[in-house]
Amino acid sequence: MIYMTFSAEAARARSSGQPLVALESTIITHGMPYPQNVAVATQVEADIRAAGATPATIAVIEGRLHVGLEPEMLQALGSTPDVAKLSRADMAACLATGGTGSTTVSATMIAAHHAGISVFATGGIGGVHRGAETSFDISADLQELAQTPVTVVSAGPKAILDIGKTLEVLETLGVPVIVRGQDMVPAFWSRRSPFAAPLRMDDADSIARAHAARKSLGIPGGQLVTNPIPTRDEIPAETLAPIIAAAQAEADERRITGKAVTPFLLDRIFEHTRGRSLRANVALVRNNAVFAAEIAQSLRRVSS
Repeated sequence: MIYMTFSAEAARARSSGQPLVALESTIITHGMPYPQNVAVATQVEADIRAAGATPATIAVIEGRLHVGLEPEMLQALGSTPDVAKLSRADMAACLATGGTGSTTVSATMIAAHHAGISVFATGGIGGVHRGAETSFDISADLQELAQTPVTVVSAGPKAILDIGKTLEVLETLGVPVIVRGQDMVPAFWSRRSPFAAPLRMDDADSIARAHAARKSLGIPGGQLVTNPIPTRDEIPAETLAPIIAAAQAEADERRITGKAVTPFLLDRIFEHTRGRSLRANVALVRNNAVFAAEIAQSLRRVSS
């Protein structure tokens, strides 16, 4: 049995039929230091409310799946060291053993679906890591998108990934990749990558109708919406390319693998951009949260 608890705010929204937007909790526990993590998470929730929806930050706390966190719970989670990072593989085990953990993209999608939430805002998705042809390092996010019916709003695949291979895997899995308002796939901190948009939609209503159409057709899985970072906040791809290459070379030399790769690379990129990458990350998450709220409202109208 899943022990699911809704925050007071999320429960009110559910009972009144108001749109909800799911948020992951790894940005709180693994994305940035305390107390900045709590301040950013609180701001993102406020952005969703201002855009007309209700935020539902998801985490496992002492063996219960929480959909929406009360302010004191958010504060406690953000100030607790060494919180587990949960994906599809280990979320059930954490619940079963009474543990505490923050949810990644895949775990948040699972929880959102069980909670009846159809839209989820995040920063960037995981994907196929560079060198995956020998390491087989491919994020569980891609399989989750193929089977769990949630629309995920992101700024595109993380720029540290092999974006081309990530898009190929998503195509193979039948996951629609929708780019908002442009013809090139964004690359997290950068508005553009070398890859053409598989699908382009310019407004929330179109994306909501596509979500509803997939449901009507009985097509499993969700949608990946890639929402370019605002122009004023982006780091151009040509600036990042040598920094990412150097960080990847160092990770290879030190034989860093598995779950340790992404945090290592992000830390090195933060250092080499003198904190600019983190500021861009905050900006793109906030931008995604607002657009996710618009999609959630549109989906409510489409479904009514």
